[in-house]
Amino acid sequence: MNAALHVLNMQEVERIIRVDHAGELGAINIYRMQIFVARILYKDIVHTLEDMLSHEVTHFNTFNNLLTKRGIRHCHALKLWAFGGATLGFVTALCGRNAIWVCTNSIETTVLHHLDWQLDYLAKHDPEAHEAVLSIKADEEEHQELGQSNGINSPIYKPIFYVVRKSTELAIWLSTKL
Repeated sequence: MNAALHVLNMQEVERIIRVDHAGELGAINIYRMQIFVARILYKDIVHTLEDMLSHEVTHFNTFNNLLTKRGIRHCHALKLWAFGGATLGFVTALCGRNAIWVCTNSIETTVLHHLDWQLDYLAKHDPEAHEAVLSIKADEEEHQELGQSNGINSPIYKPIFYVVRKSTELAIWLSTKL
């Protein structure tokens, strides 16, 4: 492989790690705010949300350690991810317990599609980063299943699913640029 192509591949690997790190921070803040509201309005789902939050904290630490180990800078939009996640978590929780599950399903559907592409790319270019991404996939699939099985499939929630999906796609795209 020529040197220029290797550099391009490593830049893409760094972008992947940076985006996943930022996304996990967003997820942490989504769940924190949903838990905040759920403790008041939906006490029966707090434990499940806390469990999902613990997964996201572990994922964040996985990517944070990889960034640190490799001397890769974090995404410049980390504060935006944190604020956006907190806002999304608070608003969806206020929209109702079903909106929490629709939000989870929408985000994880988008993220899993993104992870599949990443895994394919990383399998060819970086075994360690591939292993890091692969290590989070089962949890994200579990979260998606929880979102699908607990959410009510009603047309009233389609706008929430769509807005969350497009917001997630935009955040991912922005993170590749920042």
